Amino acid sequence: MKYLSEYRDPAMARALVERIRATASRRHVLMEVCGGQTHTLLRYGVDELLQDAVEMIHGPGCPVCVTPVGEIDQALTLAENPRVTLVSFGDMLRVPGSRGDLLQARARGADVRVVYSPLDALQVARENPDREVVFWAVGFETTAPATAMAVWQAKELGIPNFSLLVCHVTVPPAVEWILSNPANRVEGILAAGHVCTVMGWEEYEPLAHRFRIPVVVTGFEPLDLLQGILMAVESLEEGSWGVKNQYSRSVRREGNPRARMTMDKVFHRVDREWRGLGKLPASGLGLRGEFLDFDARARFGLPASSGGEREGCRAGEVLTGRLKPPECPAFAGACTPSTPWGAPMVSDEGACAAYYRAGRGRAGHSGEHLQGEP
Repeated sequence: MKYLSEYRDPAMARALVERIRATASRRHVLMEVCGGQTHTLLRYGVDELLQDAVEMIHGPGCPVCVTPVGEIDQALTLAENPRVTLVSFGDMLRVPGSRGDLLQARARGADVRVVYSPLDALQVARENPDREVVFWAVGFETTAPATAMAVWQAKELGIPNFSLLVCHVTVPPAVEWILSNPANRVEGILAAGHVCTVMGWEEYEPLAHRFRIPVVVTGFEPLDLLQGILMAVESLEEGSWGVKNQYSRSVRREGNPRARMTMDKVFHRVDREWRGLGKLPASGLGLRGEFLDFDARARFGLPASSGGEREGCRAGEVLTGRLKPPECPAFAGACTPSTPWGAPMVSDEGACAAYYRAGRGRAGHSGEHLQGEP
């Protein structure tokens, strides 16, 4: 396959759907970890096409969504400092903290800027030596290498007015938390292909064997997901477990060694708070000792993160697969993309936003099912 349209071919999709239905002797429960995969499943109606054979549960694979309210409040505190230019990815500006969001802070005069790369934030610091420039480093292992490269360059170039609010988290500890939960129903995992492009799948092997489940590294297009689901269902029907790789065009078992080496030079594993999951051991990234001068929390004496969800927001239950977005009383009523109560309705990878855009749970809307050309 050379072209994007080939990964959305309706005839091939229908053939895979029939194979999954023919293979499944009962209804299996799978979790797609990545929010980007959730959007594809909902947009093209893959979950509905398979609902008699597979139930898809949506995981915490949205870095914007799992960033807790307390860390958003820390970013707001930095933005409100008149000496600080806060630089962030765009999605984070609309995520509500306990006292508003960064767009509102910018409307009040805060210097908040959007970039597409941490290296762009470093350039902002070089161009504004009279400002303290803080990059809000949010994301999974996918974006962490670029953050590591930015702080490495800042140290090498001697740029004193650059620092990081590090909120990076790593995916396998969250998967382990979900599978360890006594109420867990997940029988198989679709692992996020972009994270595994960096990290490989070695960290999933002990989880697959400990919990005796199939883990399938999966891409993001409809045919990727259907093939990944088929591979997981085949393993469940065979009674086998372990890690399989559907996303072979991008992922190798060892991942990207150079990117991993860059991360390891700058970061080490730390305990980190997750929205909906609480504090997970060794689930986050923190700066190593030689880079602590670039830690914004220490530089500005930020208070410990605290603060909980808005009353009535059930984002934590959505992120842990205990609740489907339309089951939340606020969904598509008080909580919409223009008036979000929680992060899953804001982010391009949020499950609530995926349901809203696909018209699920709202009258007069329907998804873009794979029954014709998308």
